Amino acid sequence: MPDPGTTAVVIVLPDAAPLLDAVWRIDPALTRRGVPAHVSLLYPFLPESALTDQDERSVRSLAASFPAADLVLEEVVTGSGLVAVTVPGLQPIVDAYRSQWPGLRPYGGRFGARPAAHVTVAMGADDPTAAHVRAAIDSLLPIRARAAAVQVVALTEDGWQSRFTAPLGAPDGP
Repeated sequence: MPDPGTTAVVIVLPDAAPLLDAVWRIDPALTRRGVPAHVSLLYPFLPESALTDQDERSVRSLAASFPAADLVLEEVVTGSGLVAVTVPGLQPIVDAYRSQWPGLRPYGGRFGARPAAHVTVAMGADDPTAAHVRAAIDSLLPIRARAAAVQVVALTEDGWQSRFTAPLGAPDGP
């Protein structure tokens, strides 16, 4: 579990919630209850105490430079206790955020220099459980989802909380 004050830049995909619900029914310990289905653009991002107005403007400006996107989630990947669904339609956005903050290593480098855009559906699964999870979520795919906004979230004592939301494809504010 990351430390309080850790932040992330994400795109929440409410239409992918049934994937997490299916995993929770198999084994609640494999999910982070209360964390919605999402694609991490930058995790970890900057410590919450270090976020500046310029960082917020940069997140908002980059979000505005990409249109909202209709996506199809259909490919399951597994490895090292992880079960995820790839979201290739968001890879250009993920790459742009990572390029904007090149000093930040996605996932602390655990999954290589350029992990694919994905929704994590289970973490910490042994091989038989991962196979069971995969079968359960395969039956739900494909899922159509809409990416409409980028959020910066921060870990607090009460869980992950949104700090601000920036719509895709539209300048934020007047």
